[in-house]
Amino acid sequence: MTHVTDNAAAGRYELVEDGETAYADYRRQSDRLIIDYVFSPPPLRGTGTSGRLMEGVVADARAKGLKITPLCGYAAAWLKRHPETHELLT
Repeated sequence: MTHVTDNAAAGRYELVEDGETAYADYRRQSDRLIIDYVFSPPPLRGTGTSGRLMEGVVADARAKGLKITPLCGYAAAWLKRHPETHELLT
């Protein structure tokens, strides 16, 4: 099971797989979650880790009633490919 955690102190969501940490840097502005950057370590690239990370980010945003503003190109492209997330976009 994928377990994405909100490391609020660091301003990022994190997903640990195979001892490596993928993360999405974010900022909160009232009811908006601004995703600045998504990073996946080289050993995890091409394995779907970043997609699983984004699924966790979306789930948390929904649970908290937040809209998402993706500044990161990867996050924007991922959200665009997933129509079920479009109501969250700002």
